[in-house]
Amino acid sequence: MPSVPAPLVHVQGSLYALQVPIPYPMGFVTVLIDAAPPVTLIDTALDTPEARLAIEGALHSLGLRWEDVGRVIITHHHPDHYGLAGLIEERSGAEVYMLDIDIARGERYWHRWDEWLPGHAKHYLDHGVPPQGMLSHEAEARRTRERVRPASKLTALQAGDSVRLTEHDWEVLWLPGHADGHLGLWQHESRLLIAGDAILPRISPNVGLYAYSRPDPLGDYLDTLTRLEALDPARAVVGHHGPLMDGVAERARSLQEHHRERLELVRRSLSGQAMTAYALSFVMFPRELPESSRRFAVAETLAHAEYLRLHGELGRRWDAQHWVYFGS
Repeated sequence: MPSVPAPLVHVQGSLYALQVPIPYPMGFVTVLIDAAPPVTLIDTALDTPEARLAIEGALHSLGLRWEDVGRVIITHHHPDHYGLAGLIEERSGAEVYMLDIDIARGERYWHRWDEWLPGHAKHYLDHGVPPQGMLSHEAEARRTRERVRPASKLTALQAGDSVRLTEHDWEVLWLPGHADGHLGLWQHESRLLIAGDAILPRISPNVGLYAYSRPDPLGDYLDTLTRLEALDPARAVVGHHGPLMDGVAERARSLQEHHRERLELVRRSLSGQAMTAYALSFVMFPRELPESSRRFAVAETLAHAEYLRLHGELGRRWDAQHWVYFGS
């Protein structure tokens, strides 16, 4: 289990950040609380007893209860950011907000889970993951689904909208790549960015091509990094390994260079030979990984291979059972 989290971190004005424990390698996810009316949570963590206790304790320290929460804003639909949204909605009647793109795409997964799960499995098998590499897939997906309480009703935000937080106006940003409909919030006067997982200080956010994602997530993410570099925030509140980070523009440049290096590795690896994304993932991620982490590695490898294919640098063909990529 992760170590005891730090107490509430004051961000600015009535805005506080809490590190909530999650049973994933990152250890914690950032949940923000704006104590000014309407009391607002930004992201919610997973629906676990530990997360409920952590958020309840943070609210109590601010003189608040679950019932006082009037609004929830979700940066993206991933379970560690969305899991408790439905429970908070039930307890307080809070309105739950999400970017319109994420409502139309990623959030639907939690309602159509049984229908979509076979397509996710087929996606991995088609790209070379052997059947034995999928043995844990359904059980892990089911365990994750049990930790997500979707909201019964969502209110859509659009890029360019204005949201009132901390008695200031914040611009809604669309920052795709890590998730198709990833939302950010930008406060121009203080140059503060609520970034979610769009940029992280210690790790590269996973940018993967999944069964139902947009066709070029890496292209989306490189555009996001260019935008973050141009914004040049003074600080960002981040989803993991935070809650606060400086040097956002420099980190965006570093991540761009990281992905350029990964793209060059894919080019070299496919020069003169054809490989499935699964085989290629062992070049990009050579260390031994558990099944679930290897599937993330395959998805990220696919994002890089498809970026090059869509830009005319690689070819792809169906080879009896799998898709294979080759240098063109």
